Amino acid sequence: MRLIVSIANQRLTLLSDQQQVRAEYSISTAKNGVGQLKNSGCTPLGKHIIRAKIGANSPVNAVFVARRWTGEIYTPALQQAHPTRDWILSRILWLSGCEIGLNRLGNVDTMQRYIYIHGCPDDAPMGIPLSHGCIRMRNADVMQLFDMVSVGTEVDIQLDATIHSA
Repeated sequence: MRLIVSIANQRLTLLSDQQQVRAEYSISTAKNGVGQLKNSGCTPLGKHIIRAKIGANSPVNAVFVARRWTGEIYTPALQQAHPTRDWILSRILWLSGCEIGLNRLGNVDTMQRYIYIHGCPDDAPMGIPLSHGCIRMRNADVMQLFDMVSVGTEVDIQLDATIHSA
């Protein structure tokens, strides 16, 4: 299994080991575009792996802060009470870069930047770059994907990915 993230298409595709499309999802990457630097608010490019899976037994819309479930469940009322929060919901797939100098170590380390694939409020637009650097998904989609991938699964984040099934 491996994941391909297309920035241009705002799509995430799960491929089998035989390169067959297993699932495809609409996503939202960074409003600030692509980039590797810490504190840039950009989505990093290149080869990554899923370093950790967080939230396996959490309910849908579970609210995470610093990778821990707060005990809260996202609701519109909670959103109104915390209008500036960057909502990380339901599941987290924490990414780690594989390319030294591009997305690993130093000022470009994806894992140290806390870049995730994660759920967000279901009314948040998909297909439009609006995140703070992470890859946002609908809650049902990220929960489905979470169950299909493992720690160590490759994630390739590309500007313009074209998927060819075998």
